Amino acid sequence: MVGPMPRISEPTVAAHRAARERALLDAAHALLLETGEPPALGQVASRAGLARSSVYQYFDSSRDLLRAMVQDIYPRWVRRIASAMSAAPTPADRILAYAVTNVRLVAEGAHAVGAALAALEPSEAVDEDAARMHRELQQPLVETLVSLDVDSPEQVASLVNAVIHGATLLLDGHTVDEAVAAMSLVLGPLVRELGGTGSF
Repeated sequence: MVGPMPRISEPTVAAHRAARERALLDAAHALLLETGEPPALGQVASRAGLARSSVYQYFDSSRDLLRAMVQDIYPRWVRRIASAMSAAPTPADRILAYAVTNVRLVAEGAHAVGAALAALEPSEAVDEDAARMHRELQQPLVETLVSLDVDSPEQVASLVNAVIHGATLLLDGHTVDEAVAAMSLVLGPLVRELGGTGSF
């Protein structure tokens, strides 16, 4: 005898699955931000208002969930940076837009997912994926520096990213606006020298 079909809350089964997966990812992101630790699948299910067994229809393990979180965040990170850079008033100001957006994304917790995955599953593959994503994220900055005829654009981009990293360290004990302001004191002169306003 065939049992009753599961109830779905969306027009189609595919939409129902997508909505549940979205709810699980949102719950996992929230828990990671609150605790700083990779969330257990049971915790994620509880936060999303689903049965624990439901999670395994979407993710086989905590590692699988974290990988999905990285894949979920990365495109949004790229879009946020691209949008901020395209809205900059001058080509040189794209440098500061890139930097400010990265710091704000870290403050919002986007970077925590990758760090949690690396801690949970340290491996050469994870390191390679992280390096690839970092190169792809840095590419718009390198292209901007090339368009501004900056010598050694890749090296300069690495220096800009070092300043960004320093600003993210300030987030421990300072507000994001304070961290951004401190970073702008360092990057502002470079941006103005290249013809930008240096304001954010």
